[in-house]
Amino acid sequence: MKMFLTRLGFGSKMVVTGDITQVDLPGGVTSGLRVVREILDGLDDVHFAELTAHDVVRHRLVGAIVDAYGAWDARQHAGRPAERRRSGSERRKRRDGLDPA
Repeated sequence: MKMFLTRLGFGSKMVVTGDITQVDLPGGVTSGLRVVREILDGLDDVHFAELTAHDVVRHRLVGAIVDAYGAWDARQHAGRPAERRRSGSERRKRRDGLDPA
């Protein structure tokens, strides 16, 4: 993110899009999108727009799915200390019987 963001030229505008809820990184690795928000939030001329299910312009069910995932995620993390999340390769190993843990 730093390498990309520091390439902004005079008279240019830059838009970075992403969904911080759609991250599939190994446990303990923080999304660059989350980090850049912590670093740049409050900086003049930098804006972070947060979209919700009301902003979904796809099928009406997509909004309901987004809300359902948000509610599920909130229940999973309510009152619990941060847990290590399995990476995609770890989940595949477990699914395929290669990792009994």
